[in-house]
Amino acid sequence: MPRREPDLNDRTCIVTRNKGEADELIRFVAAPDGTVVPDLKRELPGRGCWVTAERSAVDKAVAKGMFARALKDKVSADENLGVLVDTLLARQLAGMINMAMKAGEFVTGSAKVDLAIRSGAAIAVFHAADAAADGVRKLDQARTAYMHMAEEEEPIPALRPFGADEIGTLLHENAFKHAAVLAGKAGEGVVKRAMILQRYRSQSGTEGKAAMTNK
Repeated sequence: MPRREPDLNDRTCIVTRNKGEADELIRFVAAPDGTVVPDLKRELPGRGCWVTAERSAVDKAVAKGMFARALKDKVSADENLGVLVDTLLARQLAGMINMAMKAGEFVTGSAKVDLAIRSGAAIAVFHAADAAADGVRKLDQARTAYMHMAEEEEPIPALRPFGADEIGTLLHENAFKHAAVLAGKAGEGVVKRAMILQRYRSQSGTEGKAAMTNK
């Protein structure tokens, strides 16, 4: 039997053939010049296709020429498309962090982060990739203490979404070593985008509810 093409409206990954929610996949469309471009906001017009939100999946789609088959057009996918998606996801997260800061839903500095954790205000903790181990350990203790006090099964997630050289480049004066994300529309958007970026990079810098094991 001929291989069945995926229904592109049902969010089926063209690489894995698995269906998923919108936040688990990245939509791609063909630009007017015939190049394949990511549509992170899922707003661009035209026929689209979906790829699991992991760098390896995007790279495989490029290497195997899967975009032309899925989009049913003579399109060109740049060999660095996976890098472009990574860059756009990081910028998207940085922009959401800036919004959360303005909304008072993202605080930085060890003392403020510790207070946010122990008061129950924090919904996630961020660490810079080059944050000192002692500072991370102290905030881990606060996460564990609040987990027991609130009788939660797991501590709030702790994530390291950015590389050491990215924070200053992307956030400038808003760069941080430690940060706490607070509840609210912008704060929840930050956590969602951070988890998408971390999954895309397939890094193991997630703890608590965002990982299989806890500290």
